[in-house]
Amino acid sequence: MVDSGYCTHAAQTLSLVKSVLGDRNLDVLVNTHLHSDHCGGNAALQAQYPSLHTLIPPGQAQQVTEWDAVALTYISTGQSCPPYKFSQTLLPGSEIWFSAKKWEVHAAGGHDPHALIFFNSENKLLISGDALWENGFGVVFPELEGENAFEELGTTLDLIEYLNPKIVIPGHGAIFGYNREVLTIARHRLNFFIQNPVKHARHAAKVLLKFKLLEIQQQPISVFKQWAIETPYFEQIRVRFFKETSVSLWIDELFSELISAGVAKEKAGYMLNV
Repeated sequence: MVDSGYCTHAAQTLSLVKSVLGDRNLDVLVNTHLHSDHCGGNAALQAQYPSLHTLIPPGQAQQVTEWDAVALTYISTGQSCPPYKFSQTLLPGSEIWFSAKKWEVHAAGGHDPHALIFFNSENKLLISGDALWENGFGVVFPELEGENAFEELGTTLDLIEYLNPKIVIPGHGAIFGYNREVLTIARHRLNFFIQNPVKHARHAAKVLLKFKLLEIQQQPISVFKQWAIETPYFEQIRVRFFKETSVSLWIDELFSELISAGVAKEKAGYMLNV
């Protein structure tokens, strides 16, 4: 199994795995990267399958061993991730067998500096995590922290172009057929963000708000706003990119934009997920 979803969906994840495996054990769990929506179900799967072999990217192995939820960004983003363990790390440049198929392990910086993608050259299959979606890619989080990660993402897109897969299994969204148009969309989006880093930062903040809204579904606007104000990652983004705007006004603007985009709505003093 590759990636395990967010912790609030752990029961559904377990049910889906059991529906496929029946009485058999899940033997191996692999994480493309350690964002909470990709490894939040690790603990539940490990509890259900005690002999489960869990493989993670090497970059944050020490933080997982020590369970440093701050360094792993779970606390700063206001997200949840139950502590889990790992069996070994996966090194870029190595190979791993998924059932009877051999997959290459490649570094895929950009969205996350420690992320991995997996490529099966025989069938031209790519497990891309958040490095490539059908309509773009995941937020380039290191850029929000002052690192030059847009360039790393460009290198990852170059790698995917070189691998030239036929089918892509992304970290979000449906499986899709790869073609030049997919990569063109990703490159155009990347170039837009390179030229407009403030818009990327604003997009990232709204993504984090939407992620929380997906989790809670609805909440009094005042409570949701206070959560955002008290969540360190929002203040980090604001100070770096929007320091001329007060935190209260900035969060109000983000809420309004989510509602205008049709991905949230306000009703009787509540913010509702759409």
